[in-house]
Amino acid sequence: MRILIEECLPRKLKLELSNHFVQTVPEAGWASKQNGELLRLAEREFDVLLTNDRNIEHQQNLKQFDLAFIVLVAPTNDINDLKPLIPAVKDVLNYIQPGEIVSVQ
Repeated sequence: MRILIEECLPRKLKLELSNHFVQTVPEAGWASKQNGELLRLAEREFDVLLTNDRNIEHQQNLKQFDLAFIVLVAPTNDINDLKPLIPAVKDVLNYIQPGEIVSVQ
């Protein structure tokens, strides 16, 4: 799986998903791209966008993108709050399809 981590999430999440190809938005060279443009770029090179934006499905028509979305729901964006979600993220990666959005909490 090719996973893109949105800018608002810690880069250290990459270490938790090391059995996949993982890049952050800045590493991909897309820092400060707006949502629609970012999603169009991401669908060309990635399978999944990892985000904490709980409103993403209300801001964009996600089914139009050849990309799956996993939303991390935690008290903060601190790596210590996000790490417990990683086992569930790994499970979701086994079945998620383009256009789908799955919240992990």
